[in-house]
Amino acid sequence: MSPRVLIADDQSLVRTGFRMILTANGIEVAGEAADGVEAVAAAAALRPDVVLMDIRMPNLDGLEAARRILAADPDCRILMLTTFDLDEYVYEALTAGASGFLLKDVTPEHLVASVRLVDTGDALLAPSITRRLVEKFAAPAAERAGGAAPAVHRDLAALTPREREILTLMGRGLSNSELAGQLVLSEATVKTHVAHIFTKLSLRDRAQAVVVAYETGLVAPGDGD
Repeated sequence: MSPRVLIADDQSLVRTGFRMILTANGIEVAGEAADGVEAVAAAAALRPDVVLMDIRMPNLDGLEAARRILAADPDCRILMLTTFDLDEYVYEALTAGASGFLLKDVTPEHLVASVRLVDTGDALLAPSITRRLVEKFAAPAAERAGGAAPAVHRDLAALTPREREILTLMGRGLSNSELAGQLVLSEATVKTHVAHIFTKLSLRDRAQAVVVAYETGLVAPGDGD
């Protein structure tokens, strides 16, 4: 079934353009919002599957709106929209539970594919870009801590050695097919391991998995380059 989408952006041309692209490709646009307050209210009323959320909006920014929407509806998927490919607010959004981000100049094909993909809860969008984003803001945190490696979060004790290995590789930006190739496993087996990781660590999707991999020290900025 096609996902229902809410578009939240203070620029009417952006909302109109995204609506036209999505509807032309069989994706229902359940509603639009011009600021964060409207987005929270619309999400509560319409219960969309995916919200395209601009970061910088009047009255209530997209980051706080995302937090409120996810607190009320944990099953909702939020894709942050930004003009910049490295924005600290996007990183904050990922840690708050957003499923990824898109640049506003995204191609129509990528927009449609991204909405469908994030609706499945399966994949991190643009993993190499998101990894670069996490590295940019994970590095200063380590420096503020005196350069010491972050302590491994106790929740990781619930993971098997194989699951820790897979989480580490996800943190480096590998897709399921790449994981399968590197570990000589079937994609079905990889998906099962990934699902177990999500369940054990209470993760929404791969975006959060990447953040956890860095924040727990499984992956350090520059690993895998």
